[in-house]
Amino acid sequence: GHTTGPSLNNDKLYKFAYSTEMYVDQVKASLQKSTGYRISSGVDVNLLWRNPDNDDDQLVKIMIRDVRIENVNERPADKNIFKGKSTEKIIGKEYLKALQRPIVLELVRGKVRNFYSYQNEPVFTQNIKRGLASLFQLQLHSGAVREVDISGKCNTTYHVRQDQVTKVKALDSCELENQGFTSHNQILDVSSKATSATVYVLEDGFIKSIKAEENYVFFLNFRRKTGAKIVSKQRLELKSVQAGPGLMAGKQVASVIKTLDSSYVALPLEAEPVKSECKKCPSLSELWQTIREHMYPEKLSKAEAARSFVSFIQNIRKATKEEILQVIRSENNELLPQVVDAVTSAQTPASLEAVLEFLDFKDASTSILQERFLYACGFASHPSEMLLKSLTAKFKGDIANEEIRETLVIVMGALIRKLCDREGCKLPAVVEAKRLILNRLEKAKKDDNVRMYLLALKNARLPEAIPLLLKYAESEEGPISNVAATALQRYDPSFLTKEVKETMNRIYHQNRKVHEKTVRTTAAAIILNSNPSYMEVKNILLSIGELPLEMNKYMLSMIQDILHFEMPSSKTVRQVLKDMRAHNYDRFSKTGSSSAYSGYITRGPDVSSTYSLDILYSGSGILRRSNLNIHVFDRSAELHASQVVIEAQGLESIIAATPDEGEENLDSFAGMSAILFDVQLRPVTFFQGYGDLMSKMFSATGDPINVVRGLILLTDYSQEIQLQSGPRASTEFLGGLAIDISGGMEFSLWYRESKTNVKNRVAVFTIGNIEVDSFFTKTGIETTLEVETTLDFISTVQFSEYPFLVCMQMDRVESPFRRYVTKYESLPSGRRYTARRGKAELLAGNEYPLHQENSNMCRKVFNAKSDSSSNWF
Repeated sequence: GHTTGPSLNNDKLYKFAYSTEMYVDQVKASLQKSTGYRISSGVDVNLLWRNPDNDDDQLVKIMIRDVRIENVNERPADKNIFKGKSTEKIIGKEYLKALQRPIVLELVRGKVRNFYSYQNEPVFTQNIKRGLASLFQLQLHSGAVREVDISGKCNTTYHVRQDQVTKVKALDSCELENQGFTSHNQILDVSSKATSATVYVLEDGFIKSIKAEENYVFFLNFRRKTGAKIVSKQRLELKSVQAGPGLMAGKQVASVIKTLDSSYVALPLEAEPVKSECKKCPSLSELWQTIREHMYPEKLSKAEAARSFVSFIQNIRKATKEEILQVIRSENNELLPQVVDAVTSAQTPASLEAVLEFLDFKDASTSILQERFLYACGFASHPSEMLLKSLTAKFKGDIANEEIRETLVIVMGALIRKLCDREGCKLPAVVEAKRLILNRLEKAKKDDNVRMYLLALKNARLPEAIPLLLKYAESEEGPISNVAATALQRYDPSFLTKEVKETMNRIYHQNRKVHEKTVRTTAAAIILNSNPSYMEVKNILLSIGELPLEMNKYMLSMIQDILHFEMPSSKTVRQVLKDMRAHNYDRFSKTGSSSAYSGYITRGPDVSSTYSLDILYSGSGILRRSNLNIHVFDRSAELHASQVVIEAQGLESIIAATPDEGEENLDSFAGMSAILFDVQLRPVTFFQGYGDLMSKMFSATGDPINVVRGLILLTDYSQEIQLQSGPRASTEFLGGLAIDISGGMEFSLWYRESKTNVKNRVAVFTIGNIEVDSFFTKTGIETTLEVETTLDFISTVQFSEYPFLVCMQMDRVESPFRRYVTKYESLPSGRRYTARRGKAELLAGNEYPLHQENSNMCRKVFNAKSDSSSNWF
């Protein structure tokens, strides 16, 4: 009547055959072709002692013998790394001896109460024994329980049917010390699934056979085809029952164990972490020498640069502060910015200490390096509180360059957002940084300082900053009010309260004061994007026709885009359009060159990406604002991949035109602002003031100004996994982006033409490495993806007549795309088996079809150009 746990018979020796198998492969591949290995052995089990007061309390001795190691699948001799090697040769004499030393389990009602083994054994052999010991833990009645085994403390469910027990372990519930991190944004991250099931067959109250299987699957969220799996199987089968040693006498477990062998100690059943040492690995400076030629600025839009960046980060993460400083201090000025990108992106305590020791913010001559460091902090995939604390300290100290000071506080805003997204809003460093920005904004007198703190809030998106942003949006002049309004535009619509919408309506309809067109159109976009009411939409539609010339056309275009792209507010817009006062020919036939248009760049099974392009002109035909956004989204997350805004104002005096209402006193200005991967960067000024404009116009070459150039770590995922059979596995995905964005504005008074050109050149390299590391062999799979592409955006405006001609072009050049999968097994001696498959293809270029009106305009512009060139003489 042992109803609570399996029971062994006295004086018997149970002889089992045991095997544990590891498979590593692509997700959908069959296990027959996987890499991996099998450890098989005999296992002897006998009862040592039974508690005289409770016969469900037993001491069981378990001993591994006749260990063999082989490939998990049949291989020809030349591809078999274990060929001709004895187990002793593969594992080593000491390890084999340790593995065959017996362990003792105290089983109480089928659960392992104590695991007895020898103190100073190698961790690896101890974990293999823990994996075997955990198999002996089971209960003989159905139900859910939280229990401890090699995987940690886990939620486990038992299903019992006659002589069969199924144990299902929820691996995501296990508590075990595991090092690792994930990427900040879900789209750039990696998803994983894990399952574990064990089936027991019982006979005469004890185990006849056990089959256990554990599966781990990992895949990139933005491309689910890129992934890998680990399958770990264990099998224990009873071969015979023979006469065995008799029971030991004793009342207490401790005294019995002491009598058996005083060297035994009770150890935790949870696995111990294993430190794997890298033998024959190059030092950091040796690795840097092999990749540095790919890191020159002119090569930064090539996949090889992204690949080198990723491998450099992997090595920096293992390096000490001194080794990192040695590389930084030995490099020239051309390559240093790229070294700073990599060292900062590594995000280890040693790399942060090294880069902060090297950079001197009191020295204006190294401002390029300081800026690259700050942007790499802003793009950090898993920033620490220490990083924000260090930046706050720098901000309070002396900074030689005012632009660096501005970039620093903008990046602090981005870090506040990232830490808050990970439940870190109440961390002391975050609380201090928030207070600093909000307090200094309240006290700021100079416009430049106000703008700087508003840009920081645009990144931080703090709910408590909304009232301040509303105040600046409504009561301040142009540039300040514009930054505050665009900051509000970045909040999730759920934060935009009734008060926000009332303020935006007042700005758009100019109830209290006259506002610039740029601010009014932003206010309209906020209203239309945050679940607008019927009356809000109706009032916006009724205003079309009463607005300044180009703004009429822009708002009309925005409404048509909402309908064409089926945006959330399109239902309400359609309802309003049934009213003929809002929807009539007079309103919908406004001419002009401004426009707003959205479309898809890609639509895929995993992620899709969209672009939205809107351009607003002043009534005299000069560009006021062009805004190109690229968003990437999947079923549940969104990423603002990039935004490039070119703004100009006060340029009417050049062509002797009349400024629009409310814009008579604006200073001449043109500049560019960018958001990259959800982080607002410091805006760049092309010229400020009439004198600056004239000097630049007469010396202009039309050469593009570099806006962003550098290396960014996008995907950053690392997890350690304890397999229930004993070995540890590691999974690492890293995705690097090499980027070069430049923008230029050409202006010709002779031809009365202006041209803006934004060139986005990017290369992406992603590597995923999944490896099972038993100290005597490694088996794994490495999967890589690389792509290089260029997205060009050109807008040409001819303002010799009205309505002026505007032609916009958005092209993507043909792009090489390469992917490789490498499966491998290796021994410490260097013997290695590798199988590699790959595919390279050219993705066709594409000219994105903007709206029909634009196509008609482009024909006119290019016809006019060819006419003017032929009539010259």
